[in-house]
Amino acid sequence: QSRLNLPDCHKLSVFHLNNGEEPEISVELNVFRAQWMSELKPNSGSNGGNRGLSSRAADLRRKQELAREEKARELFLKAVEEEENGAVYEAIKYYRRAMQIVPDIEFKINYSRSPDPDGGNDNDMDGEIEDLLAYFHQQLTLQDNSLKICVPEMEMTQMHISALPPEVLIYIFRWVVSSDLDLRALEQLSLVCRGFYICARDPEIWRSACLRVWGRSCTKLVPFNSWRDMFLERPRVRFDGVYISKTAYIRQGEESLDGFYRAWHQVEYYRYLRFFPDGQVMMLTTPEDPLVTVPRLRSRNTRVESIMCGHYRLSQDTDNQTKVFVVVSKRKEECLRPLNSRFCRRNPAAPETEHSFHVGLQLSSGGRQSFNKLNWIHHSCHINYRSTGETVVTAFDLDQMYASFFFARVKSYTAFSERPL
Repeated sequence: QSRLNLPDCHKLSVFHLNNGEEPEISVELNVFRAQWMSELKPNSGSNGGNRGLSSRAADLRRKQELAREEKARELFLKAVEEEENGAVYEAIKYYRRAMQIVPDIEFKINYSRSPDPDGGNDNDMDGEIEDLLAYFHQQLTLQDNSLKICVPEMEMTQMHISALPPEVLIYIFRWVVSSDLDLRALEQLSLVCRGFYICARDPEIWRSACLRVWGRSCTKLVPFNSWRDMFLERPRVRFDGVYISKTAYIRQGEESLDGFYRAWHQVEYYRYLRFFPDGQVMMLTTPEDPLVTVPRLRSRNTRVESIMCGHYRLSQDTDNQTKVFVVVSKRKEECLRPLNSRFCRRNPAAPETEHSFHVGLQLSSGGRQSFNKLNWIHHSCHINYRSTGETVVTAFDLDQMYASFFFARVKSYTAFSERPL
């Protein structure tokens, strides 16, 4: 009885194809026929024949899926092109058709490169991108072997920046980087044009930045390919913001007068660490919110009370872990007016003890940012008695009260340039 129904199914498929249905329906019917025929055969038959039919059915099903995905991909990319051209209504129609064929086609398309139906010269483009700096040099070099920084887009009556020699432009770039090592601004400046890209890749700029951070310990490039790679990949503290640690705990309060209840208080306070390229550091512990405290830490001459200043150094052990050692102490009282002023406040007697705090931190990266986390590894207080010269060291236990520092970039810290790099 099933064999008698086969012509009817064939007629039905032809009917649908003649009425404008997609050609994939015939492929589905062929797969259905193959499965149907394999089910009708007795089990006593050879297993090899059944495996052959099932493999052919699987191949047909795989080809069908690939054909559907390719058709949906073409429609989806056509919709993207129409949307970029401003034809939103046409784009919606192509999007709908593509998602009707493959619902998740959006996640199966590689957006890293644009489609090239003719094959294109992908290998040639890859070769140019690998050595982009040399390619830009070649494009901007004139016949007399002089480097042309850029070309004005329109005619100008005044002198254009392209008239400046590369040495002057690189010196301007050093002012952009400034003594605060704002290399982020330099990278943004390199996006202006090809000539700016070449000047922003000047090895001397990046070498000077590395010397400011690591000093004599960065005389060799190995294992890095360039000074820029060293600055971007070698662990270091960041200077264009502040490291913030938030600590919160619950403290039991005093009992009420009638003895019926006892209050509980939630205490929150922050620790701030601001590093400078010259090895100076500021540390502040305060309950004030970062929105209030962060702007006050922009200058190292801040008037914030209870702030501690000192120095830091980077250390990289054999375990390939970078550590930051900080020594800070309270600032000595200084005269706010010149010495010849009668309003100058003088300290009649020097303190008998000096307190300094030694902090050890481990530098790490988290998320998409680099070198944005500092974990506590040591904290101690050193008390030096002037009369006897004795130093008493008190080490603190690191518990949950010592939360990690996380970096927050502050744009105002690098908004102005006081000195060039």
